[in-house]
Amino acid sequence: MATESTLDTTPDGDKERAGIQSVEVGFALLDVLAQAPGPLMLRDLASAAGMSAAKAHRYLVSFQRLNLVVQDANTRYELGPATLRLGLATLSRLDAVKLARERLPTLMDKTGHTLALAVWGNRGPTLVHWQETPLAMPVSLRLGDVMPLLSSATGRCFAAFIGHGGAADKARPMIDSELALARKLGRSDLPSTPAQVHAMLSETRAQGLGRVVNVLLPGISGLCAPVFDSDGHLVLGVVSLGSSATLDADWHGPVAQSLRAFAHQLSADLGWRAV
Repeated sequence: MATESTLDTTPDGDKERAGIQSVEVGFALLDVLAQAPGPLMLRDLASAAGMSAAKAHRYLVSFQRLNLVVQDANTRYELGPATLRLGLATLSRLDAVKLARERLPTLMDKTGHTLALAVWGNRGPTLVHWQETPLAMPVSLRLGDVMPLLSSATGRCFAAFIGHGGAADKARPMIDSELALARKLGRSDLPSTPAQVHAMLSETRAQGLGRVVNVLLPGISGLCAPVFDSDGHLVLGVVSLGSSATLDADWHGPVAQSLRAFAHQLSADLGWRAV
């Protein structure tokens, strides 16, 4: 008996253009999860994908077997580790990431500290490459981590240079949420008002770097330089981080200067021209 995944009534002349409809239908569920701000219940996921809960469940069972989807303790569905691997593989093939990765060893020789690359993902600035120095201080950050906009050097860089529309529109509610949390926790090391956020981002733009010292992680400092494409869009953040005792986080220190020069050259090679 034919099923929705095996039925093929395509004329021979159209075979080359034929696809598997069930794959396209199932992808709608993954697409909804990718766009959602967090895990979804089955009924909400199915509704957003335009299918019945029973039909969605059949696809989700297979997706779970493939680790494309996982369930949390509240039986909500979320993207699984296989989608992360696919996403990271795709992002790593972007020209900016490829060029940056090829040049990182030279930058590491100059800075002597752990380096990372970040791009704007569905949920914010996402680490897509990580390169530690042999004597690196252990840091609880890994590939796929999404960095906060106010408390990380990477986040501050993206928040300051992301431009207008698109990702910038998504960044505003993220900033508001982090701002509210900082006030609730009484964090004196983070902005607590919109005016303070504005001042922090203005300083970031003026210095050409995102910077934190003992903010995201105790004893860790970080700097992040923006990389732009030929249209002037922010496509990449180049991060250097390490122990606050050994990483010189001064705006005009050697690490900051090396990061700026690296990002400026990479941007130029991607077609960007400073105004």
